[in-house]
Amino acid sequence: MKSHFKKYHGLGNDYLVINPNVYDIDLKPETIRLICDRHFGIGSDGILYGPIKVGENLNVRIFNPDGSKAEKSGNGLRIFAKYLYEHEYVRQKDFKIQTLGGIVQAHIEDEAANLIKINMGKITFISTEIPVIGTAREVVDEELEINGSTYKVTCLSIGNPHCVIPMDEINEEKAKQLGPLIENHCMFPNRINMQLLKVIDQENIEIRIWERGAGYTLASGSSSCAAAGAAHKLGLVENKVNVKMPGGELLVEITETHKVFLSGPAVKVFEGCFNSYSGKNLI
Repeated sequence: MKSHFKKYHGLGNDYLVINPNVYDIDLKPETIRLICDRHFGIGSDGILYGPIKVGENLNVRIFNPDGSKAEKSGNGLRIFAKYLYEHEYVRQKDFKIQTLGGIVQAHIEDEAANLIKINMGKITFISTEIPVIGTAREVVDEELEINGSTYKVTCLSIGNPHCVIPMDEINEEKAKQLGPLIENHCMFPNRINMQLLKVIDQENIEIRIWERGAGYTLASGSSSCAAAGAAHKLGLVENKVNVKMPGGELLVEITETHKVFLSGPAVKVFEGCFNSYSGKNLI
């Protein structure tokens, strides 16, 4: 029997790949929530549903564990690129993947497809493109009030929205405290991802992450790109930045035209078949 899903992680940020060409499933929000539940389901930070052929490109749909859709995921895209290469959906080491957040270019760095580089696209700080409420402007080093406290934030989109908050000290507790408040703040009509940013030096930063629809995560590719992009915009780092997270480290490179390249590992964990969970049949 062919496996119904395969599970991978990128620095502890784990995703299930469900290939509709092998095994299809009706991914309703309640089904996604059940599958991603770490007690009643398989457990994951999201689902990668694909490949789906769209013109010349291979499409992936990315779902958050709360059942909502994600436009992009840096870790998810590295995982999906590894899956495509390992299963010979692509034979060359450079290829394109279609996402809700646009087309990205993937490059397999080694024969085993353990290290993958993704062209994540171009960063924008324009409020209407993120989106952020208010007049059209670059949302850079703005004040945002949360429960009576004021924070300096820089917001941007790299196909999905991010709010970066520089701090002298960051930790998991702060991320979990501020994350839900930032994600659902009235300034962000489509909700938003949040990163707490600590600059170590001009080539290294550290972040803690709260992902829209997923919560606190050990690592995130798009969050790494956003935090590095914001730090670069603020003049705090150079154009090549090592991003340190509890799950590990990723390399982000920023061009003069604000294009962002993300490099890091992807690891297969296991594969399996769906069965009944808590009396609810997923087959």
